[in-house]
This record gives sequence, C-alpha cells and structure tokens, in this order.
Amino acid sequence: MFKMKYIIEQEFLPAKTLRRPAIKNRGIEFIVAHDTGNDGSTATGNVNYFRNSANEIEASAHVFIDDKRIIECIPLDEKAWHVRYNVTTDNELYGCDANDKAIGVELCYSSRKGSINNTESYKRYVWYIAYLCDTYNLDPMKKISGHNELDPSRKSDPFKNALKTMGISKQKFLIDVAEELKECQTNDPNYSVYQNNNHLKDFSILDNAIKYAQKWANASVRQKSDGSFVWSNMTKVDDEIMKMEAWQKTLLVEGLHKLSQINGKNGSPLIDSPQMWIKKVNEGTLTTDELAIINFALITRQVVN
Repeated sequence: MFKMKYIIEQEFLPAKTLRRPAIKNRGIEFIVAHDTGNDGSTATGNVNYFRNSANEIEASAHVFIDDKRIIECIPLDEKAWHVRYNVTTDNELYGCDANDKAIGVELCYSSRKGSINNTESYKRYVWYIAYLCDTYNLDPMKKISGHNELDPSRKSDPFKNALKTMGISKQKFLIDVAEELKECQTNDPNYSVYQNNNHLKDFSILDNAIKYAQKWANASVRQKSDGSFVWSNMTKVDDEIMKMEAWQKTLLVEGLHKLSQINGKNGSPLIDSPQMWIKKVNEGTLTTDELAIINFALITRQVVN
C-alpha cells in the first residue's frame, strides 16, 4: 500500500469545454513534468484561472501543486492539452502523444514573486509523481519527461526554469522520485517491540522485530493492531483474560485517557493507540499481563490517586 503523506484534492474544471474536453485518454504510459511558468502563482490561483477561462483556449494540465495543496483539476483518465500535438518527441520516446497517454503535473514556485515555500512545494511535487508511478506501475527513471524535453524550441519547464532556480537537476529529480516511491511502498509496521511497558520500535517483519527485542531484557513483541503478544523474553507472559467489575473498567478507561496525554523520555505517548486499549477493556478481552503493564504505567506516573 502506498503511503499517503498528503491530501489530494479534486476540483474539476467544467466538462466539455476547451480546457477540459472530457475525452477519455488511452491509458497512462508516462508522466510529463511541468511548471506553471508563472512566478508566484499558487495551485488555487491556477485552477481558478483555468475555470474562469474554460472556453478561451485549448491548454490545460491534470494537476497543480504548491506548498499547501495538490489539486487535480482534470480527471486522470481524461485527456488534458499539455503538450502540442505537432511536436514529435513524445512519439519518438514513447510511441504515442502525451495528450493521449500521459499525465501533466504542474509545479508552482516562487523565484522573485509570491511567497510559495519552494522546499515544501517540491516535496509535494516529488511525492505526487511517485504516487502516479505507483498507481500506473511506471519506472520513474524511464517514464518521466520534462515539458522542455518534449517541446525544446518553446518550453523551458521544469528543468530549465523552476527546478533550475531551486538548484535541482533532472537526475536529482528522478532519483528523488525513485527514492520517494521506494519509501512510500514500504509495508506499514505490523509489530511493536516493548521493554516492559516502554515502546521501543516498530517493524514490518516479525523475525526482525524478534532479533531486535532479543537485545533487551524483559522485551516483548506485540501485534501493532491490537497489542496482543506474539513473542516475549519476559519471565512470564500471562494471556489469561482478566475479569473486571464495571467500576474497575471505568477507572482503567480514565487512566488510559490520561496516559495517552503523557509523553515518555522519547517524546511519544506512554500508551500508543489508547482507543485500542480502551476497546479491549470495554469488551473484556484484556489479558492479565496487559492489565499489569497498564497498572505499572499508571502507578509510576501517579495517574491514579
């Protein structure tokens, strides 16, 4: 699963207009990296301009990105007019026209005008293009072209314009996208390592979690989803379900809420996912060891009077 670091918004232009003809594309074979060429203009400003001039010109792009927003203004399964048909570089490189089989992504930037944070804008630009590579199974080192490469006699974006002002070469850009793709495709952690009640580290692979836990005394590995034990070198792990009266459950829930607001030495909450623990208390599935861990945290932090 791809890691969704940012929100992708959709504010589609009016359909069946010059900017958005609402014609389905022929699948996605590559990505065209653009910049707006309009120093200081924001994603919101560009989308509003395209909407207000929807029937003025056949020129558009699928996405605008700045330091705050990622806005898809044309559906990714539709054509956008972002590379001229009468240039042949796209056909020579990919065997098709960019308007028919590519997504156009526009970078918003500030050089001498505006107040766009270029670092943040670039991060979102790289992440979104990595997201497209994941979605359409594209190799970022082979399936991304700059607008300036496809129409060199007319265009300088992005590698000879916005990215150049940021000191970013094409090679660095492609490597950044490839690294972002790899990072965001990494499996989410499934296992948590604890030393007594102290959360140490998360792992995707159980064997790696166990190897790490073996370095610590009184360590255990638990399912991140529900906190249940899967391995332990503690003296004893008691998985017996703890029977509690209603008043005990109430006290524990109150204590868990308070623990979730107290940070340990590493700055993270003493209790991760308090709602998961509270659910176990309310459902009566909390084990004796889990109760002991919570009680230890409550007592040492003097949460309960």
